[in-house]
Amino acid sequence: MCRERIKKQDQFDNLDKHMQWGIEFVERYNKFVKDRTDIEINYAKQLRNLSKKYQPKKNSREEEEQKFTSCRAFQTLLNEMNDYAGQHEVIAENMSGLIFAELARYIQELKQERKMHFQEGRRAQQHIESCWKQLEASKRRFERDCKEAERAQQHFEKMDADLNVTKADVEKARQQALTRHQMASDSKGEYCSILQSFNKEQHEHYYTNIPNIFQKIQDLDERRIVRIGDSMKTFSEVDRQVIPIIGKCLDGITKAAESIDEKNDTQLVIEAFKSGFEQPGDVEFEDFSQTMKRTVSESSLSSSRPDGKQDSKSGKSKGKLWPFIKKNKLMSLLTSPHQPPPPPPSSSTPSAVPNGPQSPKQQKEPLSHRLNEFMTSKPKIHCFRSLKRGGSGPEDFSHLPPEQRRKKLQQKIDEINKEIQKESDQRDALTKMKDVYIKNPQMGDPNSVDPRLAEIGQTIEKLRQESQKFEAWLAEVEGRLPAKTDQGRRQSEMYELQSSAVNNCAQDRESPDGSYTEEQSQDPQLKVAAQNEFDDEFDDEEVLASIGTCKAMYPFEGQNEGTITIAEGETLSVIEEDKGDGWTRVRRNEDEEGYVPTSYVEVYLDKSVKGAMTYI
Repeated sequence: MCRERIKKQDQFDNLDKHMQWGIEFVERYNKFVKDRTDIEINYAKQLRNLSKKYQPKKNSREEEEQKFTSCRAFQTLLNEMNDYAGQHEVIAENMSGLIFAELARYIQELKQERKMHFQEGRRAQQHIESCWKQLEASKRRFERDCKEAERAQQHFEKMDADLNVTKADVEKARQQALTRHQMASDSKGEYCSILQSFNKEQHEHYYTNIPNIFQKIQDLDERRIVRIGDSMKTFSEVDRQVIPIIGKCLDGITKAAESIDEKNDTQLVIEAFKSGFEQPGDVEFEDFSQTMKRTVSESSLSSSRPDGKQDSKSGKSKGKLWPFIKKNKLMSLLTSPHQPPPPPPSSSTPSAVPNGPQSPKQQKEPLSHRLNEFMTSKPKIHCFRSLKRGGSGPEDFSHLPPEQRRKKLQQKIDEINKEIQKESDQRDALTKMKDVYIKNPQMGDPNSVDPRLAEIGQTIEKLRQESQKFEAWLAEVEGRLPAKTDQGRRQSEMYELQSSAVNNCAQDRESPDGSYTEEQSQDPQLKVAAQNEFDDEFDDEEVLASIGTCKAMYPFEGQNEGTITIAEGETLSVIEEDKGDGWTRVRRNEDEEGYVPTSYVEVYLDKSVKGAMTYI
């Protein structure tokens, strides 16, 4: 019996150890969920930081790149990655709330219930052990009383058989024997009662109490196991719930990738860097095996006559296309030959070739040098304020190619219109406030708004003027002529004709520093009409005064546009000295003038001109 009780007690302890292990397992699984939650949070944080790191910065070149489909696709990818990170945050939040927090509370409940069940089992064990001890005590007392009653009976019988013992002693022994028998009988009754009670308690203990306690412990352990399984299902469901959204994010990335249009991107690059210049013409063949007869190319400032003869009045007529500057000064720019002068002949004999072969071809003269005097003349024309690339550039963006200039002007106009709209909204708000003040004088003084309204009105007027100025430049670039008065239309035509002529001069003549001017197309009928209109203005221009004389040391045949034929020993008037290009402008009579190589003549300048030049 004692061995069986010990065995039962050992199994109870084993169950206690098993339940403790089960609780520790739940705690370990819950710690795993917590670590997974931390990983998801960190992963989402790193994804968000990664997406933020590569987001285009405001007011930077990266914002301009968003016009390309590949850049927009990358922006979509970053946004989808941000949403993707949000789904991992959802995973972490659901795991933390649905699994970790719930399991943490369940572990506490599990510990309390386990403690309660095992305390109840220990109480039942203690109670049965107490009943057993009570039974053992009653049994020993009954055994002792029976032995004493038997000894008293033997003593009585011995005394009763002994004749020498008095009757009183025999009676006393009999009484003691009866007393012991009575005590033994009482102990027997008590033992029987306690034994019956113990058997009942023991039966209830092993067949009712302990099985119930074990069943509760079993149910508790089963619930723990089921809870672990449910938590694992929730663990997978948390991931599965965000899979559709993550799939949409990935679909968005795929769709963005499929939206990339390489043709559109390259077309945007073409539009962004399109200059608007026309393609240059073919380079003509120069035959050095014969006498140099270089034909002026299509990019020359003026065209030659078909018969090769010099038109002495061509310079005069050409100069009428240029307003705002002196005709003779402009003629010196437009009719100066485009090629270096030929070297003087090796001998002055008549057999020498008058217009012999030229020196090796030199680099073209920079346009900025050719137009130096024109640039310094007043009024300055906007499109020649700056010919160099880079820098802040002029206000009308004339340093840019036509197409780029058009885009910049349009962008500037849009910005000004936004400012005008903003100021107009402020004016409308102040006007409403003033009306409220007029209707309710207690709210404020209506006159206090007038200074601000006047200031806004001035600002709007300035902005509108700026907008009109840029729109005029834009119309010039686009070749549009808005409706104007006769005087305004005339000035616009003069300005456009001037721009066209200068652009024709600058075509295919780019300076070494990379400067260039823009080319504009003009209507030939408009040019003719404007030329006829300007003829009357410049007919009365003074002829350039002579600044000295020159004597031809060699003969020279002027076969190129702007040159004049001279004979050896001929004396001519000098009207413009060499500007550094190797040509001197001379006049034979009032109607015949042109350029001759400086090395072919001996120049004698007037003293007054020399003094003036020295003073300058």
